[in-house]
Amino acid sequence: MPAARPAVTTAVPQARAVRLGPRSVCALVLISVVGVIAFGWPLLADSASGLAHSRDAPWLFAALLPLLVAVAVATIADAGLDAKAVAMLGVLAAVGAALRPLGAGTAGLEPMFFLMVLSGRVLGPGFGFVLGSVTMFASALLTGGVGPWMPFQMLAMGWFTMGAGLLPGPDRLRGRGELLMLALYGAGAAFAYGTIMNLQGWTYIGGLSSGVSFHPGDPVGDNVVRFLAYCAATSFGWDLGRAVLTVVLTLTIGTTVLKALRRATRRAAFEAEARFAIGSVK
Repeated sequence: MPAARPAVTTAVPQARAVRLGPRSVCALVLISVVGVIAFGWPLLADSASGLAHSRDAPWLFAALLPLLVAVAVATIADAGLDAKAVAMLGVLAAVGAALRPLGAGTAGLEPMFFLMVLSGRVLGPGFGFVLGSVTMFASALLTGGVGPWMPFQMLAMGWFTMGAGLLPGPDRLRGRGELLMLALYGAGAAFAYGTIMNLQGWTYIGGLSSGVSFHPGDPVGDNVVRFLAYCAATSFGWDLGRAVLTVVLTLTIGTTVLKALRRATRRAAFEAEARFAIGSVK
C-alpha cells in the first residue's frame, strides 16, 4: 500500500464585520460628541446668540472631515484593512448616492436607506459610520444638495448606518429573524433620522405658529414639547414613507443583498476567520 501523505489543510474564510477596536471607538465617540453638540446647542442658547445653523455649518463641516478621516484610519488600523476596503467603501458609497435620487425625495421614498442598513449590518459600526457619511456627501454633490444642512445629514446618516452595525448577533443570527430585526431597526431609525434632521432646521425657521415654533431662552422641556409637535405636524408622513419603503425593500430583497455583501466581504478577506478542515490522503 502506498504511504499516507501528510494531512491536507484547507482554510475556509468566513465573512465577519469589520472589528471595532479601541482607536475606532475613541474616534466614533469624539465625532458623536461633536455631532450632539452641533445639533443640540440652540436648545441651550438664549435669544441673543444668533441661532442660524447656516452660520455654524461651515465650522461643523471643517471639523467633520478630519474626524471622519480619523474614524476611517482608526478602523483600518484596528482591523488591518487594505486597499480592498477603500475600494469597497467607494463602490457602496457610489451605489448609495445613485439610489437616493431615484425617489426624488417624494414622500420620503429614499431607497438608499435600506442599503445603508444592510451595509452597516455586514461591515460593522466603524466602517458603517464612514460609509453613511461619505454616501451622503457624494449624494449631495450628485444632486446639487450642498448647503448648510449637508454636514448635519452626513452625521445623521453616519449614525443611522453605524446603528445597524451595532445590532446583536452579527456572526450568528441569519435568515428570517435577521431580516425582521433589520426591518424593525430600519423603520425606527428612519423616523430617528427625520427627527434629528428636523432639529437642525427647526431652530431657525421663522413664521411658524407659536405652538410649534422654537422660543430661544425658554426651558428645554417646553421647547422639546413644541419640537415634537412640529415633527408631528410637518414631517411624520414623510418619515413614514421612508420607514415603509425601508421595511419593504429589506424584507423583499434583503436576503439577496446580504448574501452579495457577505460574499464581497469574504472575497476581500475583511477580518476573515480561518477554519481548518484536516484530513489524510492515502
